[in-house]
Amino acid sequence: MLGGWDIAFLLLQLWVSIVAGLILLPAMFGVSLGFTDIYIKGLLKTLEWATLRIQRGQKEKPNVPQQLANGIIEKEDSPTSMEEEIGELRRSHPKNLAEGNFTLCDAFYFCKKGIENIVEDQVTQRFSSEELASWNLLTRTNNNFRYISVRLTIIWGLGVFIRYCVLLPLRITLAVIGLSWLVTGTTLVGLLPGCRMKNWLSDLVHITCYRICARGLSATIHYHNKENRPKKGGICVANHTSPIDIVILANDGCYAMVGQIHGGLMGVIQRSMVRSCPHVWFERSEMKDRHAVAKRLQDHIADKTKLPILIFPEGTCINNTSVMMFKKGSFEIGGTIYPVAIKYDPRFGDAFWNSAKYNMVSYILRMMTSWAIVCNVWYLPPMTLQDGEDAVHFANRVKSAIANQGGLVDLSWDGGLKREKVKESFKEEQQKMYSSMIVGLDCHETSVGPA
Repeated sequence: MLGGWDIAFLLLQLWVSIVAGLILLPAMFGVSLGFTDIYIKGLLKTLEWATLRIQRGQKEKPNVPQQLANGIIEKEDSPTSMEEEIGELRRSHPKNLAEGNFTLCDAFYFCKKGIENIVEDQVTQRFSSEELASWNLLTRTNNNFRYISVRLTIIWGLGVFIRYCVLLPLRITLAVIGLSWLVTGTTLVGLLPGCRMKNWLSDLVHITCYRICARGLSATIHYHNKENRPKKGGICVANHTSPIDIVILANDGCYAMVGQIHGGLMGVIQRSMVRSCPHVWFERSEMKDRHAVAKRLQDHIADKTKLPILIFPEGTCINNTSVMMFKKGSFEIGGTIYPVAIKYDPRFGDAFWNSAKYNMVSYILRMMTSWAIVCNVWYLPPMTLQDGEDAVHFANRVKSAIANQGGLVDLSWDGGLKREKVKESFKEEQQKMYSSMIVGLDCHETSVGPA
């Protein structure tokens, strides 16, 4: 008769066999056995049933809370200019804008805009979780919908059990294996002399690790236009939603990472990675020296045998609805830019990292207890600086291309505003636009763009 330790050992053997045979080996060879696709399809049908059940429950029980809309201020789909809105306010006055007179009703325009931005501005709402049209059986979008019916309550409870008691242990196991493989593999490869074999082994170790980590999140990634994938000696720029953006992109190719040197576990990973591949890590003091950073990056892209650099020009995470201002530094160093648009499906989990609300450990726990990570990645045609174009306009052109492809809102605001005050140049722009209307000048000639 088997004892307790024997049963535990058999269960451990079964667990290791499942993880190794059904997940690790297929991930190492980039093969999918189809289990994730079946899981996603089953999950979609469950979420659709839950949505229909909630809608029916809301009709049967008027006291059930309604799903909140995306925003509390109703705005026009096509925004109008300052001149058009003030002209509408002056419609009852005989004098118009062309005569260059100030009227007291002009102040209502600025009061209206001020109140709108206090209640719901375009910046701060980009740093909170994206609202969903229906409940996805996760607590984040739960308005007590699980109490509508007994069946819905059972499904919700079963989902909690699956996510925390089945998926979470499996995903932690895969994450530990993936990171251990990365540290061990890159350290061993780093002992080899520089040659083509070392580069090939380094790429193999990196991409295998990222594939294992992606399986650990039940990631389903759809890559489009693979013929435009970044090439060596180039710069890959993408919109930034989450730290796992790196895992998503590195599943389909290897990149040289750029970032600040850290301590602790992250420092161990960085030191091991740089032994096998020329990643670009900076000391904290170097990050403040723009010329030193630019020189390091220029030296990297000048060598066409090195991996493309991966940069997120927004400098912060945005909530999967928009693209905010790209810092111009990445576009000043020359070279070919390879734009990439990333768009997550929020129905399966919130990929956005709100660093002001969650630390890294809490965020990773949220990711590992979500249903899955489903996203689309579009590789856009390479872009270069045009004649007579400066770095700011080049960055805006790339940003607009990414926003249009990913179905994201193209915003000119700096993502750093979530930690900083509004620059004086933004205030001066509005003042100059209005004064140019009053004195009868062309506002486009006198206004200045965002710094």
